[in-house]
Amino acid sequence: MKIMKTNTIYILVWLLAFTSCKDNAQQTDASPIGIQNEFLQGQIIDLTHDFSNETIYWVTAKEFELDTVFNGDTDKGYFYSANNFASAEHGGTHIDAPIHFSKSGQSVSEMPLENLVGNAIKIDVTERALNNPDYLISIEDFTKWEKKQNTKIPDGSIVLLHTGYSQFYPDKIKYLGTDQRGNDAVKLLHFPGLAPKAAEWLVNNRNIHAIGLDTPSIDYGQSQYFKSHVTLLSQNIPAFENLTNLDKLPANHFKVIALPMKIKGGSGAPLRIIAILDK
Repeated sequence: MKIMKTNTIYILVWLLAFTSCKDNAQQTDASPIGIQNEFLQGQIIDLTHDFSNETIYWVTAKEFELDTVFNGDTDKGYFYSANNFASAEHGGTHIDAPIHFSKSGQSVSEMPLENLVGNAIKIDVTERALNNPDYLISIEDFTKWEKKQNTKIPDGSIVLLHTGYSQFYPDKIKYLGTDQRGNDAVKLLHFPGLAPKAAEWLVNNRNIHAIGLDTPSIDYGQSQYFKSHVTLLSQNIPAFENLTNLDKLPANHFKVIALPMKIKGGSGAPLRIIAILDK
């Protein structure tokens, strides 16, 4: 079964590549998509939390709801299942589109796909973050990674920040700092995030396509002005939040595919994100 599945993937990739080449001579409204077999080879790691009634949302946001339309055998003899769901844009594993904190920023449907798919690195700050729920990921954390890896953060990278907090999900008290909801709960939030100065350093000194982490926000829980959001999103650098399984990733030599629900004009969206380890 595994061999058949692998062969099927290669056949589909070949057909897509063949179709792309065949249609290349014709002008269409769709942008051509280049597909390479080697990109799909390697172990796949799912970096996405399930969406359910346990999904963690911002304390002022609408939580996930799943309503059953039908689930069972029909009077015609076949099984049928369908649901309705509703939620805020920002909750669970999701993307912050640039327009979330930038008036002129790209919406979810406007973000270039090439910024959401590509080579990635992981910065591990678990040793410091797990001992300090208000930890701010610093410039030093990035320069230490570069020194240890003997390379600068590569141009066009997707940068993932590993705090270790996904191990607490979906325990709201351990993960968010509170299980209360509403405006009064905002001041009770405690979890690590990216220091505003570190966000500025990335924008001014490195050329990254996207950034993500395994906490509810790229800014730490006690942030009031969300400066890291503003700095990154103003440069059309989207943020992925509430990731998981970052402990299964190496420091580099892997790729990320992060595809959000394509909400026209959306400031964010649920995200299915995976990593593919290089062979």
